[in-house]
Order: sequence, then structure tokens, then C-alpha cells
Amino acid sequence: MRLYIDPGTGSMLFAIVIGLIGVLIYFLKGLLVKIRFLISGGKKSSMDAKTIPLVIFSDDKRYWPVFLPIVRELDSRGFDVVYMTASKDDPVLTCEDYPHLKAQFIGEGNRAFAKLNFLNATMVLSTTPGLDVYQWKRSKYVKYYVHTMHAPEAGLPMYEVFGMDYYDAILLNCVHQEEDIRALEKLRDLPAKELHYVGIPFMDEKLKKVRNMDPVPEHERTILLAPSWGSNSILNRFGSSAIKALLDTGYHIIIRPHPQTFQSETEMVEALMKEFPDSDQLEWNRDTDNYPVLARSDLMISDFSGVIYEFAFLFDKPVICALQDFDKSKYDVWWLDTPAWKLEYIPQMGAILTEDNVKNMKSLIDSVIDDKQYAENRRKIKKDVWLHPEEGAVRVVDYLLDKYAELTKTDDPEEGGKL
Repeated sequence: MRLYIDPGTGSMLFAIVIGLIGVLIYFLKGLLVKIRFLISGGKKSSMDAKTIPLVIFSDDKRYWPVFLPIVRELDSRGFDVVYMTASKDDPVLTCEDYPHLKAQFIGEGNRAFAKLNFLNATMVLSTTPGLDVYQWKRSKYVKYYVHTMHAPEAGLPMYEVFGMDYYDAILLNCVHQEEDIRALEKLRDLPAKELHYVGIPFMDEKLKKVRNMDPVPEHERTILLAPSWGSNSILNRFGSSAIKALLDTGYHIIIRPHPQTFQSETEMVEALMKEFPDSDQLEWNRDTDNYPVLARSDLMISDFSGVIYEFAFLFDKPVICALQDFDKSKYDVWWLDTPAWKLEYIPQMGAILTEDNVKNMKSLIDSVIDDKQYAENRRKIKKDVWLHPEEGAVRVVDYLLDKYAELTKTDDPEEGGKL
């Protein structure tokens, strides 16, 4: 007879095992430090030399563009960084452009977290939520955990519950994020995190890319359907009806599902791709680089994906979003009485797709493209959400080096950050 353990129980058992192993390792490490201290006659232990100045942790290869401008800026200042990734095909593993970067594949899933849970580092920078909530535990030998954004959303509470609670610091790109974080801290009686405004380094990078792109040739009106994944996504909520309505417009249609869709919702997306195969009018897109698709699209239809902001802010183009009856229950926003800024901003930038108006897709698309008020709103919101444009990487690294100097009492942080 084969035994089955559900994912929730498996996660709990893993956490218990890791906890027991951690107690043992911490005890042995502490004992080793004491022995070395006694042997050295009370001098500072050489264990400190094994402390990594800065670790960047990425749980997926798609976040390399988020960290790339930060890595480049750190390298230009001669500060060493160890980049730990949970993707064995992460582009960082083959990157040889930065001598102060050391990249490591640390395993997938629980294997990665097991290594992180016993990490010896001064600081960890990550964009992964859920620190100290599930498998990823704070290491006793890490002094400071810093979170940075991976999408230009206006509200951090759109993370799943407790996603940011146990970081020491969060790097922000707009005032609304600070308001929401402080409200959650008060509700949960959490110590105040350090909040620092830096802008959005990866958006700065993408802005340069857009400026350097070749002009898009004249083409027929092209509509991009770019849903996120999960129960609130367009493909789950509207299914084939949305695709049929798009095809009925006569416009060229591009469908670009979120990469996670192909892993977590394989059956659903494969059924839709079979029902609506590629044709002269319809194309399914899975290119690694989404910018050529964004550039040749005249309007985007999405739901709660961060790509909405990239399309609106970088390409200055209109959007339609499916946000009606959005289920907030599993997100931090459910705890707050204040508006969910991400949900408040989107209707100002474009129309909301509903069960009723999906039948009138062509007129809806045409009206949004022609509406000058939507265009004015998205430009205003861009200024509100994206503070310090084109300064992000410099501001992030300024913060990290200052914090490193504070944590290590090093007068010259660039000299101190050596492996």
C-alpha cells in the first residue's frame, strides 16, 4: 500500500524536520565558535571570514532582469555579491560580465530553502515573499533581510497573506506602499520595518530598451491578451468566451499566458490552445522576451498582472482589465480598510471587462483606444507610482552599501564587501 501526504502536511513536516536540523546545526556551530575562541586565546574567530557580505536570492530565472541592474551597479563599485538561484537554467549562471558576481544554483524548491535556512551572510536581498512563513526560514546567521519589488504595483498587499511581514527592510517605489505596510504592521502588532524609496531599477532598464527599439512597422490593429494565472485570471474566469469575442472583432489577436499557467494550469491552457489553434488571425506567444509583442500591440487586455503597468507606462498604450469580483481573501489587502491602490488605479487607465460587456468586445476596444481621458490618467498615475525614474539601481546600491557599513561598522563599505 502506498501512502499519500497532501501538500499542506508535507510542508508542515518539512518545516519540522528543518527546524530540528537547524537546532542541531546552530548548536554545533556555536560549540565550534566557542572552541576556536578558547584555542585562539580569546581572539576574534576566523568564522567571521566565511560570512558572505551580500546574497541575492531568486526563486525563479525570470527575476534575473529585476536584479541585473543592481548587480551591474554593485560590480561597478567593486562590491562582491553571491547570487543564489533556484533555477538550474537561470541566465545568471552563464553570465561572465561581472567579476564581482558569483552565481550558484542551490537546488529547486525545498532544497533551495534548506540551504537558505542555514545561510551565513550579512545581508540577503530578494523579491520572494513569504520569508519565515512557510519553508523559507530566517537564518540565525543572517543579519538583515531586504525585499525589492519585481513588478511596479502600487500596493504590496496584493501579495499573499504575510508575504512581507518578516523582512527587515523593503525598498519602495511609491508612497502608497508605505501606507499599506504601516497599516499591516499596526494590525498585526509587528515591529516597524525600515522602508526606503528607491524607484524601480528594472523598469529603468526596460525604459532604455524601449527607447532603443526599432520603430514598429505599420500593421493591422493588434490586441494582446496577457492574463495572469490562478482562479482570478481571465482564462479561468472567461475561458473560451473571451477568445471568441476577440476573434469576432476581426483584429489580430495575440494570447500570451503567464509562464506559471503552463506549469500550474496545464490542462486548462492546453484545452484552449487546441480549441483555438494558431492561425493568420490568432497567435499564442511564449517568447522569453515579451517586448516585441508589447511593441506591436495597440491595446492590452489583462487582469491583475504587473505587465499592465509595463504596457501603460513604458509604451504609453491603453489597457482593459478584468477585475470585477476580484477575490481578495488570500491577499494582504483583505485585512485593510484602505483602498487597494492597484485595484483603484487600473479602472482609471482603461475599461473593466465584465461578463456583460465581453460580448461587445470590438466597441469596448475601440472606445478605450480613442478615450483621451484614459491616456491622461495613465500618465498621471505613472508619476505617482514610479518615483525616482532612471535612478533605481544607484539608489538601491547606495542603500545596500550604507546598510552593510552600518551592520559591520565598516567605514568603507566597498572595501568591506569582499568574499
